[in-house]
Amino acid sequence: MSTLERKPELPCDISTGCDAIKLIITPRDKDLGGFSVRRTLPTARLKMVGPWIFFDHMGPAEFEPGDGINVRPHPHINLATVTYLFEGEILHRDSLGSVQPIRPGDVNLMVAGKGIVHSERERPEITAERHRLHGLQLWLALPEEDEEMEPAFYHYRADDIPQVDVNGVPVRVIMGQAYGVQSPVRTFAKTLYVEARLKAGQTLAIPHGEERAVYVVEGRIQARGTPLPAHSMAVLNREEGVTIEAHEDSLIAVIGGEPLGKRFIEWNFVSSRKDRIDQAKTDWKNRSFPLVPGDSDEFIPMPE
Repeated sequence: MSTLERKPELPCDISTGCDAIKLIITPRDKDLGGFSVRRTLPTARLKMVGPWIFFDHMGPAEFEPGDGINVRPHPHINLATVTYLFEGEILHRDSLGSVQPIRPGDVNLMVAGKGIVHSERERPEITAERHRLHGLQLWLALPEEDEEMEPAFYHYRADDIPQVDVNGVPVRVIMGQAYGVQSPVRTFAKTLYVEARLKAGQTLAIPHGEERAVYVVEGRIQARGTPLPAHSMAVLNREEGVTIEAHEDSLIAVIGGEPLGKRFIEWNFVSSRKDRIDQAKTDWKNRSFPLVPGDSDEFIPMPE
């Protein structure tokens, strides 16, 4: 992926007409070893939106034959990962024995709980040819009572995700409830994740919720007169009714839900307890986590 310009997050100014917007965040470039992503959450000024504690935008990237995504096995605790693609394919493997290609529109939900290890690579059939990849990867913090649950893996096909027409705008309700429909994807707290594709000039009312944010994947929109270019996230004030308008054909993601309280985050570990993260770091250094069947020869070392 190309190197991305690093920009600071910008506070909203009510005088510009963005009284419904709490904060505008632009992502920072993060090198994952061989490719870069746009990382929007967490930031120094905002750690979470509802239960969402991590938001990465991958691509769109084009890979030459022989190249592609090749993320070695690595661990997680006390969170759930959500992988969602617009283009391309990723092969998910984990220490439960799951082997699952993730394709556009699918929802890949991996619950780390007390501990899981997974890898994210591509099948040889994919890397043999020139190919593209574009998607989002998000992390959900788990409620304290669920942090140490047994790890689990859920995969939902694109056809399983409900789509609704909202005044001519096609909307997919990926997680939670919105626009009169309920997603089948499992949640652990009140959670919202919606995708919408707007044509230039179309408008869309953002669902209400305790905490919400709108991320512009592609295109350019405005909210209450505030322009939001591609790759910006607008964090909305609570209980404000907000309608966005597309200045050009646009793809957006809306995330939100109930706040879960303070969480610590270090490397791939998230927990309500700092000592739990310290234990996970020691366990990974000591190779005490379970192995990924069929992908156990490599691993990502704990950063020093």
